[in-house]
Amino acid sequence: MQKKVKRRFVAGAVCPKCQELDTISLYYENNVEKLECVSCGYHDVQTDESVEAVTRENENVIGIFKPH
Repeated sequence: MQKKVKRRFVAGAVCPKCQELDTISLYYENNVEKLECVSCGYHDVQTDESVEAVTRENENVIGIFKPH
């Protein structure tokens, strides 16, 4: 038996891939926020800020590229 995923549409959101308006749905899967365009199938994952902060804190930076 498959668990039903509750999706919410984001009003006024434009898909970054197909540029369609009001086609982005937002849902949670395994406590991870995910976005999907119902028109073209584009998908993205929103990482939690606390997870991203820990990831950035533990990274080793060799240098920063600054184009002139």
